[in-house]
Amino acid sequence: QVQLVESGGGLVQAGDSLRLSCAASGRTFSTYAMGWFRQAPGKEREFVARIGWNGAITYYADFVKGRFTISRDNAKNTVYLQMNSLKPEDTAVYYCAADRSIIRTTTPNKYEYWGQGTQVTVSS
Repeated sequence: QVQLVESGGGLVQAGDSLRLSCAASGRTFSTYAMGWFRQAPGKEREFVARIGWNGAITYYADFVKGRFTISRDNAKNTVYLQMNSLKPEDTAVYYCAADRSIIRTTTPNKYEYWGQGTQVTVSS
């Protein structure tokens, strides 16, 4: 089992940057692909980014390409989401999730474990 805890959210202004972290428990972290999702009020949870188990392969939603970067440090059991040039429409609760499958997926229900989320609010 993997337990995930996100941190790093906050209130920022448009154009600012934030780095989210997701700390994982368990010795099997390096065997999981990791994803970041977000959910704004009244909207469905949506895919943001995904990184393979060794960090070699990353995949992004179109709306964050060039602004967000996902990375991981398996020695620290942590995955990161660097968010630059933030926009008010990026406001949401951000979740990290773990997926044992090697098949790239953006579907939330394919991910096995979830964190509790961290709020990101971007003011205009």
